[in-house]
Amino acid sequence: MTAIPRAPLILGLAGLIPFVWGALTVLNPALSTWGLQYIGPRFIGPYVQLFYGSVILSFMSGVLWGFATKARGSQAATGYALSVIPALWAFLMTGGGPTSAGLNLIFGFVGLLMLDFAFFRWGLTPPWWMQLRVLLTAIVVACLAVTVI
Repeated sequence: MTAIPRAPLILGLAGLIPFVWGALTVLNPALSTWGLQYIGPRFIGPYVQLFYGSVILSFMSGVLWGFATKARGSQAATGYALSVIPALWAFLMTGGGPTSAGLNLIFGFVGLLMLDFAFFRWGLTPPWWMQLRVLLTAIVVACLAVTVI
């Protein structure tokens, strides 16, 4: 195993803040009330998680697209095609209520992890990529699960 470089690890963990915050405001009514009063309804509970989760799935499509640029021939074409799936998933599957949208985000992040693994196996990612992605995905899925259960 290769150690995750400090910058990607810190930035990846910082990117979890909206997911963790959303879960905390679901679990703690006092924190939810505080958030509602000071930062608004869009930034508490499932609302922050759903919006941010869609943004992150779209961002990760761009990351995968970048990895696909390292491939050649049919593997590159496959990589480009697969890279658009997370963004399309977020666009098409998060329009329902908070429970169905949250479940669909969970499925989207688990599916993204499978795509990450494919790009990793093709040698298109840094060697530490899967360590980072498994860690971040586990935390995202746990936070979304708090909201949909």
